[in-house]
Amino acid sequence: MKSYSSSDSEIQRRQFIKWVSLSSLSLALPLSFTSCNFENTPKIDPTTDLSDLKNVFDFEKLSRKVMGEDALLYLNGGADDLKTVQLNSDAYQEIQIRARRLIDVTNVSTKVNLLGQTLDNPIIMCPVGFQKFFHPDGEIGSAKASVKKKHQMIVSSVSNYSVNEIAEQSQAKLWFQLYPTVDRVVTKKLLERAEKAGCKVCVLTVDSPVLGNRERGGTTLTKLMDGNILKMGNYEGIMPEGTTFDDAGMTWDIIAWLRENCDMKIVLKGIVTKEDAALSIKHNVDGVIVSNHGGRQLESLRSTIDCLPEVVEEIDGKIPVLIDGGIRRGTDVFKALALGATAVCVGRPYCWGLGALGQQGVEMVLDILKAELIRDMKLAGTASIEKITKEHVVIN
Repeated sequence: MKSYSSSDSEIQRRQFIKWVSLSSLSLALPLSFTSCNFENTPKIDPTTDLSDLKNVFDFEKLSRKVMGEDALLYLNGGADDLKTVQLNSDAYQEIQIRARRLIDVTNVSTKVNLLGQTLDNPIIMCPVGFQKFFHPDGEIGSAKASVKKKHQMIVSSVSNYSVNEIAEQSQAKLWFQLYPTVDRVVTKKLLERAEKAGCKVCVLTVDSPVLGNRERGGTTLTKLMDGNILKMGNYEGIMPEGTTFDDAGMTWDIIAWLRENCDMKIVLKGIVTKEDAALSIKHNVDGVIVSNHGGRQLESLRSTIDCLPEVVEEIDGKIPVLIDGGIRRGTDVFKALALGATAVCVGRPYCWGLGALGQQGVEMVLDILKAELIRDMKLAGTASIEKITKEHVVIN
């Protein structure tokens, strides 16, 4: 295996920064380094009463004060005019719940069976890159919270800490999200690192042949490179000069290549039509995530909850169907499950928690979402996830 010198590492880092400058990731770069302190723990107002943090939106407000506006631009940003970002959330308000009465809901179970695992609950933590922008705890803090609160976490390819560091320090059973590079040697090394970290599931992002148009955010790339602030843990030592991070030539053939080069289950993230759902079955993937990349890629896509029914119908129970995008309340989780999702994925909310209070904030956000789901299940007359069906919702 080729070894890389310090000059090679610098080239790798600059190649990555060039890619970042064209992507949503640039929204994470601070306009000034005063608002995002990557080494020292951000301070909150000592008069802040944590009992006042009632929902995920309260954590969004607090995170803005603690980690700064620049970092929040990354989390909340999206393509073009952010209409798809907003639609993901708004679409849930077009769905009403049909509650049943006089059903024993003394004991409620949130357990789900997914990809050979029994999960405590159906709320999965989405892959979100650059979490040290939000808090020094970064992905390690999020992973520790996932273990403590019993939530599955998916680690991003572009995490600040490597998947191996995250797994070792948190003892989490992680899934790994993959952006394949055009250099398949590099991609294979990423897979090897993920498997060495104990990952059993590879979540392949399929909606990024090119990067979406993002028009807001700072680009202090020179300072970032010169300061060597941005560490790309998963790419350390394996990324030769010229490697690019989007692959416009990727086709369904990637599935067979992944089967040949790793033993992980394969889940496709970014499926939004029945046609691609059918092709997912044809190519024997293990699951799909209905996702529009949080509204960061193509503007004017349908909301993910609007896409879900046709994907679920086409899949017809053959493999699990997950969904992300716009989930902010327990009622949103309930509605997605009622429309056929096996589980849901959340990203921005737990990162608001991370930005506000580090690991503790992530734990609190996860507690809130799960508590809301349990309460909503009881109020709707559903004592288990399996009892939540399409008969429990009406779409306007």
